Amino acid sequence: MSEDERSAGDEAGFTEAAEGTEGSPWVAQGINAVLSTLFALVVVGGLEFIGAAAFTLVNVATAAVLIFTVSYVVTR
Repeated sequence: MSEDERSAGDEAGFTEAAEGTEGSPWVAQGINAVLSTLFALVVVGGLEFIGAAAFTLVNVATAAVLIFTVSYVVTR
């Protein structure tokens, strides 16, 4: 079997498997929460750097909740 034949078959198999699998919603929401928190840290840190907002736990938590909610609504 050549490299081209194998990659075409692998691609079709991967697409079929990905379309047929829903995965665990708990894992997806956990990843969403972690990434939203990290992004909120970066955003609030950047706002603090330019002097637009203070870098506090309340600001980071508020930004994380907003980012989490927006990403949850957009993906539903």
